[in-house]
Amino acid sequence: MEMVQNDLAPVRYINVLLDDWFKRIFGDESRSRLLLLALQEIIPGRKIESLRYAPQEHTNPHKHKKSIRVDVECTDDQGRRFVVEMQLAPQHDFYERAIYNSTFGIQKQIPEGAKAYFFPTVYFIGIMNFSLHDHADRVRYHYKLREEQSGELMSDQLQYIFLELPNSVARARKKESTILENFCYLLYKLPELDGLPEGIEPNELFNLLLESTDFSTFAPEEKIKYLNDMTTERDLHNQIVYARDKGVEQGIEQGVTQVAQQMLKMGMGADVISEATGLSKEQIASLK
Repeated sequence: MEMVQNDLAPVRYINVLLDDWFKRIFGDESRSRLLLLALQEIIPGRKIESLRYAPQEHTNPHKHKKSIRVDVECTDDQGRRFVVEMQLAPQHDFYERAIYNSTFGIQKQIPEGAKAYFFPTVYFIGIMNFSLHDHADRVRYHYKLREEQSGELMSDQLQYIFLELPNSVARARKKESTILENFCYLLYKLPELDGLPEGIEPNELFNLLLESTDFSTFAPEEKIKYLNDMTTERDLHNQIVYARDKGVEQGIEQGVTQVAQQMLKMGMGADVISEATGLSKEQIASLK
């Protein structure tokens, strides 16, 4: 594989929001301490002392029904399950996807023949490079199953937490900023940084994140792969921007669809196309 031009190399830290690199950093069991500290800030009410990584593939037992592959999945010492997904581009059915993926975490916990239906809590954690809430003033949104009128909690065994990274720009680097707000800011701004930004005090979580994403520490083959991934990402971004600009005249949806069709012709997978365009995998499959 030829190495691409060095002008794409980050100043210091890689873009961890890219799908493959998010999995490499947070899905690597040798870096489990980083994920553990992050989860402790994301779910402060539950003490998490250790993590064990679980398979990312989930096969649907029903033939012809959709199976899934998640970015990162792990359990703690109490059996609680954490499904962590990075979403680079918005999708119309993102919440529905979160619900569907979380159900596999429940099914895996109850053994065949069990009479009781108790299972440790399943947390779906969506880390989003976009904001779903208009005029959002928070980074973290937390959902549980509650009764519509009274707000009575039905169960806390299935919970959804969404981190909207762009919102951290206004929330981080202040005296009153939380560790989580500053952590989300670092995730969002990593490629632009040259060390810990002013206003953020160092701690173990931040130090581990910067150490894990420091481009200079990567093996030569990892550097080559990252630079090539960045080339692909830049090309895809330019295609999307062109399609959206063209969409002013021809319709945004049509422009994005044309890009997706071109990416299919180039042999790119549905996961990559979905991340780049925001189209669902079902929509992409229909283009074939």
